Amino acid sequence: MVAYLRGNCMIGKRAVAGHATEVKNSIFLDDAKAGHFAYVGDSILGSGVNLGAGTKLANFKFTPGNVQVRAENEFIDSGRRKLGAILGDGVQTGCNSVTSPGTVLGKDSVVMPNITVAAGFYHARCRIRH
Repeated sequence: MVAYLRGNCMIGKRAVAGHATEVKNSIFLDDAKAGHFAYVGDSILGSGVNLGAGTKLANFKFTPGNVQVRAENEFIDSGRRKLGAILGDGVQTGCNSVTSPGTVLGKDSVVMPNITVAAGFYHARCRIRH
């Protein structure tokens, strides 16, 4: 089992950065898991997060400007060109799901398999299916 860790990474107790997973400048709180074939860039995984196989937390905004987070009817400038996702405690993602740069998922949210999540803030226990 080989993971690729680069930049500043903090991996909590019982957390997993598994086979063929790349982690860059990210934080895994206790019990967070990216078991296999994931990319976690410039992101924070809360306690008990579980990323399904092939999950990608995209971190680079390829259009000009900083990553912005949509919250309600306003945009918050992160001040960063690269910012992945912030996943609250207990978030789960299905296999091959993707989050856009600047995604914030509230506690116990679920992303269904093969879904691309648009950047923005999603409240706790949100179910993302589209």
